[in-house]
Amino acid sequence: MGIINVTPDSFSDGGKFFSASAAAAHGRLLVSQGADILDVGGESTRPQGATAVGADEELQRVIPVLDALRESHPDVPLSVDTVKSIVAREALAHGAEVINDVSGFRLDPAMADVCAAANAGVVLMHSRGTVETMATYAEAGYGDDVVGEIIAELGARVEWARAAGVARERIAIDPGVGFAKRSEHSLAVLRGLPRFAELGLPVAVGVSRKRFIGEYSGAKAFDDRIDGTNAANVLALAGGARIFRVHDVDHARRALDMAWSILGGGNG
Repeated sequence: MGIINVTPDSFSDGGKFFSASAAAAHGRLLVSQGADILDVGGESTRPQGATAVGADEELQRVIPVLDALRESHPDVPLSVDTVKSIVAREALAHGAEVINDVSGFRLDPAMADVCAAANAGVVLMHSRGTVETMATYAEAGYGDDVVGEIIAELGARVEWARAAGVARERIAIDPGVGFAKRSEHSLAVLRGLPRFAELGLPVAVGVSRKRFIGEYSGAKAFDDRIDGTNAANVLALAGGARIFRVHDVDHARRALDMAWSILGGGNG
């Protein structure tokens, strides 16, 4: 899942693809590098200073990119990273097939109904707090079983989606690495991925260039975190993850294809 941030303030690439033309061009590049899905986002949830944007502004950022990518790559599934049902409804009408909600349908209860009505695919991510706080440590309090708590909270979001009519086969879950989690919590989540996989839903992970990668690998610069990201993704694959949200698609594709072959999923 290749990341396209159409924002001025995302944590690692904010402003690089803020214009619709630049964002669409980047999406085409990611497809050429091996992206299976493109995930377009118009609102940042960066760790420091994230600011919620209005639905109108978010739509102005996202819709032109969806239109351009749908025209150039009609067969590539498009995902939209949003917590707003208004944005989701319009995005689905413009060719998006998946809604990636980092709040797991917490922040806008109408999101489940919108996705169910459109028979959209959904990625339900674990987080706590608001757009402004969810990537901070403000609510990163856990007991002895971090993974168990997260699974319980995610399970509640899955049940909410199912009750609204979202088909089970249209749901993937994301444990939310780095969201309301200190670095040690993110490591616990990655070690505990087999427990998430036992829920019987596809597991997505988003570790790309994140703070804990820098902390444990010693790579302070975002662009230096590719090796650490690949290591985390490969071990996540071995732990049962099957969807990988990444900035550096070319590196991730090669690393994951090799790991998949070793694990017996490829043709080797």
